[in-house]
Amino acid sequence: MQTRKLGRTGLEVPIIGLGAMFIGGPVTEGPREMDEELAAQTVIAGIEAGSTFVDTAPGYGHLTSEHVIGRVFRERPGLAEIANVVTKTGAPPSGKDYSYDGVLKQVEESLNRLGLDSIDLISIHDAMGHPMEDVLDGALRALRTLQDQGVVRNVGTAMNDPATNEPYIETGEFDVAVVPNAWTLINRIAERRIFPAAKKNNTGVLLATPFERGLLAKGTKSNAYFHRRSFSEACLAHVAGIEDLCKRHNVPLHAVALHYVLRHPQVSTVIPGARTPEEATGNAKASEVEIPEALWNELEPQLRDWNAAEHRQVGL
Repeated sequence: MQTRKLGRTGLEVPIIGLGAMFIGGPVTEGPREMDEELAAQTVIAGIEAGSTFVDTAPGYGHLTSEHVIGRVFRERPGLAEIANVVTKTGAPPSGKDYSYDGVLKQVEESLNRLGLDSIDLISIHDAMGHPMEDVLDGALRALRTLQDQGVVRNVGTAMNDPATNEPYIETGEFDVAVVPNAWTLINRIAERRIFPAAKKNNTGVLLATPFERGLLAKGTKSNAYFHRRSFSEACLAHVAGIEDLCKRHNVPLHAVALHYVLRHPQVSTVIPGARTPEEATGNAKASEVEIPEALWNELEPQLRDWNAAEHRQVGL
């Protein structure tokens, strides 16, 4: 798979990674449900297909996807050698804690679950509603200590709410930004502050939620469960038009959704979530799909921001 440099980190990452929030989960429920064996096979399939950059967090899944990934690496050490797993801190299932001591403890627990002595990236996770100065003095200071010790190589910000993510990226303190809910075929929030700040600070961007929790992968007629999403009829009609365009050019919607976000020069990798091995493999293989330039020429003038509350409601 093609790789790109991840900002100032020095890492080369595949353009399509694996988001582990939903691994092993049923299609009708949220991320708390997990079949451990299915989750493990999903991780294996994604890495073997080329999505060797795996994004997780302590709060993903009732078993925690960190546990599953650690199991995979113990059972398949060859996969551990080729994969980069990255995680988050500050928002474990037990409750948010961005204190210095709390983050040191959380990171230790994450590394134990993953079976790692060090890690390429840990991001501060979902600090919505917490004073930024407290988070920087607690969580960021703890991660800097771990950097000095060689335990953590890079630090990131990963806020589900773009309005919270923006000022963190603008500080220039973070090597990487995990950016959900801000840049898709129906969302243009990131171009206002996130992408300019990332460019200014050479912050690597991991683009999350490219499918809007499934709408831009399965389409408008799938009757799928879109976790924490509610779309207006006008927005769905717009997406149906994009589906028709994809059909005319004989390319799958999910491949267009992934390639679109990757067309932005600030995006190093996109990390779509996968529940099953088939989804993980399908996402990875989308990197091989050739999107005709004629499709982009038709699509670009039609794109608009459907982020207004009356069209695209996002539960954080």
